[in-house]
Amino acid sequence: MIHISADKVAEVIIMARELGRAEAELDAFIDRLNEEEQAALVAVFWIGRGSFEPEEYADAYRTAQAEATTPTAEYLKGSPHLADHLESGLDALGISASDEEDELYRGG
Repeated sequence: MIHISADKVAEVIIMARELGRAEAELDAFIDRLNEEEQAALVAVFWIGRGSFEPEEYADAYRTAQAEATTPTAEYLKGSPHLADHLESGLDALGISASDEEDELYRGG
């Protein structure tokens, strides 16, 4: 349904929680995502902060593609609640963010 794997979103969530320590790592990770994945990451973020409803994912995704003028990492880091919004966005889309994060912590 979404244009990015849940484990990639979970990796961004984990790095966003450690932004002071992992900012360069977060920037590099997001920069390595393709354009579709970056737009999907922004769409999940927007759903999590309530700018779009989960059923409006396709609209959020298209809007993120059309309005991508700032580098994605820079744009997302502008939110003090990045990790929370991404978690909420995944959960709203029916994907357990905590399960994905737990899997990464376990090395899965």
